[in-house]
Amino acid sequence: MTTSRPARAITATGLRKAYGEQVVLDGIDLDIPEGTVFSLLGPNGAGKTTMVQILSTLIRADGGEFRVAGHDPAQEPDAVRAAIGVTGQFSAVDNLLTGEENLLLMADLHRLGRREGRRRAAELLERFDLVEAAGKTPATYSGGMRRRLDLAMTLVGEPRVIFLDEPTTGLDPRSRHTMWQIVRDLVAGGVTVFLTTQYLEEADELADRIAVLNGGKLVAEGTAEELKRRIPGGHVRLRFTRPEDLERAARALGEVSRDDEALTLQVPSDGSVRELRSLLDWLDAESVEAEELSVHTPDLDDVFFALTGNPAQQPQPTARKVNA
Repeated sequence: MTTSRPARAITATGLRKAYGEQVVLDGIDLDIPEGTVFSLLGPNGAGKTTMVQILSTLIRADGGEFRVAGHDPAQEPDAVRAAIGVTGQFSAVDNLLTGEENLLLMADLHRLGRREGRRRAAELLERFDLVEAAGKTPATYSGGMRRRLDLAMTLVGEPRVIFLDEPTTGLDPRSRHTMWQIVRDLVAGGVTVFLTTQYLEEADELADRIAVLNGGKLVAEGTAEELKRRIPGGHVRLRFTRPEDLERAARALGEVSRDDEALTLQVPSDGSVRELRSLLDWLDAESVEAEELSVHTPDLDDVFFALTGNPAQQPQPTARKVNA
């Protein structure tokens, strides 16, 4: 029995863009299914915003074939614009209008009738918890409220594909988590989200697939877990209270790093349940008592630094501690 291939929201083959001799995008391939979150990571200046601008018809590519919601942005820009929404790095709300008036303006631009426009505005104010602020100007809003209004304005036309270009920049943790839930709800309703972000935790939380852009090329793509498994350095750290337990464990476990002063061993490991169970079973069978066990696994920070260039001081792999 064969299953049909999910419809594609965005596809690209050989996408290219240069400004003079500076190549910004150099042969980019994309294949993004509908109803998913695709996150594009990369250092500042890597070309993330340029890619969003090309796919959303704001600028033209120099080469390549690509489709957004089934349409060619170069040949059918109006069809693409009718199917997408874009929320940029900076809020695009009008500070002279109230929150409700901003939404009604978008409804007019989408040529919704007066009654339908008011219905849609009321629905979005409710959905984004802005009812009490509807009659106030955005100048009085918090950063999180402005971003919610900005996204609500993007949704007036009920887009099938949304480009979120660093949507939570400058938000506090609570507002960021609120935006994350909004994104999850959108995707659950069948919307496709193309997300660029500087917050690696955000990509880890939201994205079905992640791509890393560096030097104009996609240097890696996969799920968060697939990308993390590409990076070496995972290990289990055991801390003992007695030197004799440290010595016995070091002899038996083979290739380990030891610190006799701290009474610790670092055992190479992928952090899987199978490996941890085997290690704990051995400790128990040999009556070797470890005071503490910590699992250190690479995270997206490690992936990012490994793929885009190592700074002088990289963060260490994430640790999860278990008292043994």
